[in-house]
Amino acid sequence: MIPVGVIEDHPLYREAVAKLLADAPGIQLDAVAGSIAQFAARRRTTSGVVVLDLRLPGLQGAAAVMEVVAMGYRVLVLSAHSEQNEVLGAMAAGASGYLSKDSEADEIVHAVRVIAEGNSYVSPMLASHVLDAFAGRHTGPAIELSTRERQVLSLVAAGERDQDIAETLEISIRTVRSYLDRIRDKTGQRRRPELTRYAIEMGVTYGRVESMPA
Repeated sequence: MIPVGVIEDHPLYREAVAKLLADAPGIQLDAVAGSIAQFAARRRTTSGVVVLDLRLPGLQGAAAVMEVVAMGYRVLVLSAHSEQNEVLGAMAAGASGYLSKDSEADEIVHAVRVIAEGNSYVSPMLASHVLDAFAGRHTGPAIELSTRERQVLSLVAAGERDQDIAETLEISIRTVRSYLDRIRDKTGQRRRPELTRYAIEMGVTYGRVESMPA
């Protein structure tokens, strides 16, 4: 059985997704909550898949994805927002999949199964966003970044501001900006959208960067 939780703040949609998953063969419905804090208090497992909305009370967007990934879950984002920056930011934050709320019920269940097996799934309607990010994929030798530089880059790709990065890594904003200057010098990418694209192309995403002290 695949344990699957739901974090969605819209009551009617939350109930509909929960019922869909509860009725699906091979899926065991875990906690259903309107916020990450509620889910953390109600969850019965410490692994599995979480279907997550990005616009929640408290933590939102990439920060919400990172929090759930850090709890040990694989994340399937189910969002009404399907702009490229939303999709790439969520994937860079460690999400394993991304679907629009317009997706059919069968596709939601299919995506959960794919993700539970350790794979990634992006709706065909949104796949162009990811493919566009890989269109100019770096093919030269890998650029050496320190572990801390990779951490900073991964958080930039997840859409975090300098202040958020400083708080997450428990370093000063000045230190964050110093790391960003080094990353820009090494990669040749100056703007944040370019750094996000580079991070995704090179696989430098939040869930894949191990932590180390500053």
